[in-house]
Amino acid sequence: MTHTPGTTAPPGTATPSLPPQPTRTGAGTGTTPPPPPPPPPPRRTAFAEGATRLREAATTEPGRLRVIGALLAALVVAFGALTAWQMTDRAAAADDVLTSSQPLSSDAADIYRSLADANTAASSGFLAGGQETAASRDRYEKDIRTAAAKLVNAAANSAPDSPSAATITELNRLLPEYKGLVERARTYNRQGFPVGGAYLRYANEKMQKEMLPAAEDLYTKENQRLRSDYADATPYPWPALALGVLTLAALGWAQRRTYLRTNRVFNHGLVAATAAATVVLLWLTVGHTLARSNLDDSYDHGVRSLNVLHDARIASLKARGNENLTLVARGAETTKVGDETFDAYDHDFDRDMDSLAEGLTRAADLADDDSGARPVTSAVGNMTEWKKRHEAAREEDENGNYHQALAMVIGPEGATGECFDNVDANLATALAHEEREFQQAAGDGRDALAGLPLGAAVLAVLGAAGAVLGIGRRLSEYR
Repeated sequence: MTHTPGTTAPPGTATPSLPPQPTRTGAGTGTTPPPPPPPPPPRRTAFAEGATRLREAATTEPGRLRVIGALLAALVVAFGALTAWQMTDRAAAADDVLTSSQPLSSDAADIYRSLADANTAASSGFLAGGQETAASRDRYEKDIRTAAAKLVNAAANSAPDSPSAATITELNRLLPEYKGLVERARTYNRQGFPVGGAYLRYANEKMQKEMLPAAEDLYTKENQRLRSDYADATPYPWPALALGVLTLAALGWAQRRTYLRTNRVFNHGLVAATAAATVVLLWLTVGHTLARSNLDDSYDHGVRSLNVLHDARIASLKARGNENLTLVARGAETTKVGDETFDAYDHDFDRDMDSLAEGLTRAADLADDDSGARPVTSAVGNMTEWKKRHEAAREEDENGNYHQALAMVIGPEGATGECFDNVDANLATALAHEEREFQQAAGDGRDALAGLPLGAAVLAVLGAAGAVLGIGRRLSEYR
């Protein structure tokens, strides 16, 4: 039956459903917009994504093996790098001890000794007056040249803005002034003018109060630098040792884990990594222990003895200079001790001889063999005889016998100068022996570290490669 529009459908006939009509929203004819889509989740950081992947990988055996291999390789490389770094620093410090700081310390002592000896030679030549020998004059000139050359060397090896550089500059300024005063003293002395003695005393004052304190300050600074190099070269490399033990423990754990899962006793790659780490750890331990032992020996039986002998030699030079100046001044310089008045230079002579005696006693205690003890014992005997002859010369001078006293001080035979020369020669022999002892021990200490930084780095790379290959072998079983 045809349904005519506009008519009512017969009963029982289904009414067709109409599409939903738009809902009116106030004025206008628009529709309600659909709800906005939810915002995208915040972007995760690369670290978070990496951590998630790592956790997911760790849930499978291949993933766990990859993590273990990466950690083992990182540990071996870190151990080698830390060992190479620490040993490079210690090897450089040991080399500085041998080739830089100790030689510069000896140069500073030689500067002091040369200046003090030049002062002594100048006063000896002045006492001889017109009879000054060529040997005395040559000794003075040689000491001045030595001091100047050592100052140039010290300047070349010191930092431009360092305290040592400032001290060297000051000494270079004072040295020509001192030489000028000595030459004036000699000139007036040859002409018989008493003012020559005043110029020599002024030169001695400049030496004693300005130049020698500056040289001593330089010597002290270089010794501090030497001790600093020893402090850098000898400490145990505890971080590297601890990381080495940790690396070996990790490699041992990894091999045990592999054995428990496969019943295979050896994994060649992991065994190679363990061998490389073991070699580095043993090399580090033994090499540094030997280096430390030799460096300590070079300090105890080399540097300490050298310092004591240098001090003793300087004391003998100062004593000789003051002994000469006692006759040059002829009582013009005095000093008071309590209520008593003494000749200033003779008083300083006694003080310097006490320092010499103390230094020789310490040097004898530090000498560890006959070659080192023998010249020190001879120097003690020379010093004792020197004191006896000096007392006899002072007695003659105080009794008005100036020329007899002069002959007993600078004469060709039986004079105090002979004793001084013997003391100086024996101390030079002892110094040469201790210098050889130092060179041998410090050289052995430096050589014990030779090749260790490079060797540790190479073995670490090989060990890391072995760890990666060993784990890779296990991973291949899952393909």
